[in-house]
Amino acid sequence: MSEQAPPRQAGGYVGIDVAKGMLDAAALPGGAVWRVANDDAGRAQLVAWVVDLAPTLVALEATGGYEAPVAAELAAAGIAVAVVNPRQVRAFAAALGRTAKTDTLDAAVLARFAEAVRPSPRPLPDALAQELAALVERRRQLVAMHTAETNRLSVMRVEAVRRQIRAHLDWLECQKRDVDDALRQAIEHSPLWRAKEDLLRSVPGIGPTTACVLLAELPELGTLSAKQLAALVGVAPLNRDSGTLRGRRTTWGGRAGVRAALYMAALTASRSNPAIRAFYRRLCDRGKPKKLALTACMHKLLTILNAILRHQTPWQVPALA
Repeated sequence: MSEQAPPRQAGGYVGIDVAKGMLDAAALPGGAVWRVANDDAGRAQLVAWVVDLAPTLVALEATGGYEAPVAAELAAAGIAVAVVNPRQVRAFAAALGRTAKTDTLDAAVLARFAEAVRPSPRPLPDALAQELAALVERRRQLVAMHTAETNRLSVMRVEAVRRQIRAHLDWLECQKRDVDDALRQAIEHSPLWRAKEDLLRSVPGIGPTTACVLLAELPELGTLSAKQLAALVGVAPLNRDSGTLRGRRTTWGGRAGVRAALYMAALTASRSNPAIRAFYRRLCDRGKPKKLALTACMHKLLTILNAILRHQTPWQVPALA
């Protein structure tokens, strides 16, 4: 492991393995490595090294938020950064026969992944988008805790414990109301976000929570093709064919939080949105399972929302039904 910055090799690829306390980087070509603490001073050292290399692309895994500061600092320095799905990188490492796992090896695999796959660098969300995403995630956590406590209350027979659970449920409700207020204020303080929310909520079935999730966790909405967006979210049916076998098309991967919000929106839209309701009934009348029909409605609803933001036109039944 090098303690000195490697020589300049413009146009290569860099992989950075991000942990809570350390950052391990590897560069191709050359195989130089670099290790620093994941703090302000360490990130400044790493950014200076990467800038001197002038790579074509830097790849980092999504690691629950630890990657955000270094990705932001690299992007601010004019470096193309791609935050990639860890599952894709693990599959790539398995294909290379890399069964050993250390931070340095992971960084090298990320550099190879960047070189071979060339993931598209995407612009990082601005401060408001990051705030909104954090609030949406916190709301999701509070709802999950509320559900867990409600389930515990239903089976608990000891009154002293039931009182504690009820008190916690009341606290969680207050916290969720505070988060909802913060979400509304965040959107109201940005004319651009407020306009986007108004467009999204013009579609029957899209409520305030779903609109917030889409704004925070799917910033690409309105900028990609319908096919690209469906694959990004994980609602595009994927082939499962091999030789003469033809398997059922399935959806998987993508952004789980967005899919969960879209599912609830599609469930509502299948009753209240004339275009989605008619589409859902046609699928059911053709013998499609209800779950499959709802997944197709999620896909259709996402396509409608994408078109609405792209053309900046509110919901219109004749045009989109």
